[in-house]
Amino acid sequence: MKTIMFTGGGSAGHVTVNLALIPRFLEEGWSVQYIGSESGIERQLIATIPQVTYFPIATGKLRRYMDIQNIKDPFKVVKGLYQAYRIIKRNKPNVIFSKGGFVSVPVVIGAWLNRVPLLIHESDLTPGLANRLSIPFATGVCTTFPETGSMLKADKSRHVGAVIREEVKQGNADRGRAFCGFTRSKPVILIMGGSLGARKINQTVRQALTALTKKFQVVHLCGKNQVDPSIDIAGYKQFEYVNEQLPDVLAMTDLVISRAGSNSIFEFLSLKKPMLLIPLTKEQSRGDQILNAQSFEKSGYADVLYEEKLTAGTLTESVERLYDNRKDFIERMNMSEEANALASVFEWINEIAKK
Repeated sequence: MKTIMFTGGGSAGHVTVNLALIPRFLEEGWSVQYIGSESGIERQLIATIPQVTYFPIATGKLRRYMDIQNIKDPFKVVKGLYQAYRIIKRNKPNVIFSKGGFVSVPVVIGAWLNRVPLLIHESDLTPGLANRLSIPFATGVCTTFPETGSMLKADKSRHVGAVIREEVKQGNADRGRAFCGFTRSKPVILIMGGSLGARKINQTVRQALTALTKKFQVVHLCGKNQVDPSIDIAGYKQFEYVNEQLPDVLAMTDLVISRAGSNSIFEFLSLKKPMLLIPLTKEQSRGDQILNAQSFEKSGYADVLYEEKLTAGTLTESVERLYDNRKDFIERMNMSEEANALASVFEWINEIAKK
């Protein structure tokens, strides 16, 4: 039996590609294992697949700003590296697949020390810090945007496109409306700030609720500990995070307001959902979401509202404009070429495992 080991975490975006690939390997009879953090969202998500063996390791966050934790975290990284090295040495996987995030760096180095081939997946247009640190140790890099290949060695990267979870396409709109208590009488807006939430988006949405709910029903994924139980408005439903019911919620959705993480926006594209993207600012990130959003805006798949201009008024105006022009967005999305990225990645992993 062949064994594949996955890693990636810190946010749902660093797990979704793994979740799309794991069922394929289980169907083919592989033993599937996962190295993740001790308490991160990846542990919760992987726990829903009982056939996967999960190995927790110590993790330290890779920060770009001053924080007292920066003193402690290098020791956690060293501990995590030792743990990852021992886990890989003991289990001897044929190949390791990394989706990135700070938990992946010790695993990547542990794979290199054990001489286990490793494939990295980069979702964003430009590689993140964890993947930039990991790429020198990797056998190859799968890219989502074709432009990313120009930043990497030609013999190390392969453009595969976006890996989309099959279950995302299998939602049922009636089940989604029943889950949220919605009707068919008004269109639905889905608001997502990412698995960790987005305070500025949450605050602005709540300020605009009176205006938005006149025309729309709103389902709001707020992030951990960010639900406001004091709000009781007809046509508004809020959750911290939705996992199992997400395909049904997406099926009933007419418009999406979202950050511009690559995994999410490509899933919306595959479902032909017009998007209003509010990317993380450069002060909050390395600017990758801004580039993702600009790429989708240029292709005619989304409108962009920068957080610096985000108010209840601009949000309402942008949503109404997006809804009025929704048919144009859907028409352009229907013209997009959707490569079978999942099959391409699966085949490349098999190639590497055979070698």
